[in-house]
Amino acid sequence: MNVCRTLLIAGLVLCQYGLASAHDFSAPSQAREPFEQKVTGHLVKFKMVPLPDGKITVNGKEKQVKGLWMSETEVTWDLFDIWAFRLDQTPDEQAQGVDAKARPSKPYGAPDRGFGHHGFPALAMTHHAAEEFCQWLSRKTGRKYRLPTEAEWEYAAQAGNAATPELEQVAWFWDNADDKTQPVAKKKANAWGLYDMLGNVAEWSQGEDGKPVVRGGSWRDKRDKVGFSVRALQVPAWNNTDPQNPKSRWWLSDGPFIGIRLVCEGDKP
Repeated sequence: MNVCRTLLIAGLVLCQYGLASAHDFSAPSQAREPFEQKVTGHLVKFKMVPLPDGKITVNGKEKQVKGLWMSETEVTWDLFDIWAFRLDQTPDEQAQGVDAKARPSKPYGAPDRGFGHHGFPALAMTHHAAEEFCQWLSRKTGRKYRLPTEAEWEYAAQAGNAATPELEQVAWFWDNADDKTQPVAKKKANAWGLYDMLGNVAEWSQGEDGKPVVRGGSWRDKRDKVGFSVRALQVPAWNNTDPQNPKSRWWLSDGPFIGIRLVCEGDKP
């Protein structure tokens, strides 16, 4: 009986080891639990999920992913509004233009394009605006927030399994999105508890070559343009109808398919 029990335990250990080796990631430590981030003075809060430490190969290069949390969902208007429309400032500060150079000018028309606001992903911000938002959030919270690198984004999106999932279960895209974004976290989460990694809005990331790139596909893309390896560099058409000259640094007049997902650095929140 003792021999059988020993063999059974050994088999379970080997099985677990084999799974970890196949996906090249380790389970998150007990010290790295999900945490809820609040913004002082506001009711807005969002959840950050720990990513297991591991490696991923992107464009033929192996990358290490370690000590990161990623936002459970895409950044919603509920949070983005506070920064973009200076809701954290007093009326006097707004009138004086405090921090105005680091905040967007008002967009032309409804910023959400009529898709929906509360609980919907923020959209159509430039890469510059996305980075400025992350810097503001870092100052507000005392934590280091930023955009993910391409490797980090793809690693999180795959969640230990590079096989293409059933898109209808996890993504809003051309076939089911009704020509607009949808509220976040209404589809099935991936294995690490992240929602809408594919579809809904494509997400800004930092390319391996240093150039900004959007990943994953969006609500307006057909099935073959939604996936872990899908990437797109900004083109002039994304700001084609912006009447300003030069074009806005903050908003993409023709980019209502682009949004943000956050990364937080550090071994402990």
